Amino acid sequence: MKLIKAFIHHVRTASVVEALADAGFRNLTLHDVRGMLKPLTKHELDYSAEASGLAISESRLSLVVEDQEVEAVTAIISTVARVGTNVSGYIYVSPVEQVIAIGGPQS
Repeated sequence: MKLIKAFIHHVRTASVVEALADAGFRNLTLHDVRGMLKPLTKHELDYSAEASGLAISESRLSLVVEDQEVEAVTAIISTVARVGTNVSGYIYVSPVEQVIAIGGPQS
């Protein structure tokens, strides 16, 4: 299994989530984060004390998938999250050693 984390522009979040859901990937988490992607407009820039400078609002999308699903998920995110000609975000893929369910039926 793999953990996929994607940092994308806020304006593309709904489209990416919808595209992933349409492809059957519904078990994901979203976090609002501050980041250093190139802003789409000057209005996106805001001072961040944590970043010690200007930052923009971004979304971090995380989901765990089977190894054979990584290519499909990263292709969806790469295609749908793209904005213009600049770098529109980053996708990180990491191994998952173990998954433990909390509650529910145990197998």
